[in-house]
Amino acid sequence: MNTRTECPNPVLPPSVSVGMAENPAAAQISQRLDWVPDARLAALPTIAADGYRCCMRYFASGVNVITARDGEARAGLTATAVCSVTADPPRMVVFVNRNVLASDVVMRSGALCVNLLAADQEEVARVFAGMHKDVRGEDRFRYGTWGEAITGSPVLEGALASFDCRVIKVFEESTHRAFVCEVLATAERNDAESLIYLNGVFRSLPL
Repeated sequence: MNTRTECPNPVLPPSVSVGMAENPAAAQISQRLDWVPDARLAALPTIAADGYRCCMRYFASGVNVITARDGEARAGLTATAVCSVTADPPRMVVFVNRNVLASDVVMRSGALCVNLLAADQEEVARVFAGMHKDVRGEDRFRYGTWGEAITGSPVLEGALASFDCRVIKVFEESTHRAFVCEVLATAERNDAESLIYLNGVFRSLPL
């Protein structure tokens, strides 16, 4: 087994209490409290974080900018930890680091937008990933053209796809929050290549 732990190309940061009380929709997604882990397996040690990161970089992932708005305050971050839950009803889960501003803005607003980037939007991905150290906060929204749909969360024009969502439930796990969302509006384009992140590098993939 390969146990190498050196990672010259780091994994792009994915950057997501059980929440939303009195929300009827949230009650439809519940943790099975009657299930317990296997005791023998639970006693085993996990691998080291460095080894985990090294292997995770080989997941080819779509690149998203997760955005939210609370009043006049807008925030966003680049993330790969986004996946579909169900198509009917249309639900997604988005993982955001608890320590970033966008996580708190989502908590306050109860909404977010998943902007799946096209290959020609790599610069937007870099800005919202914090790769341009001199561009922070609201200044990030100077890159790209932004509008909104239903929730008021910023929607990136020209994104490969966008999902305007209401948050129906929040899970906190270690360093991240998992926002379970229902999709209220979408937009898409079919004239661009997809932007993906693989082995520490942004790449384009034809549709």
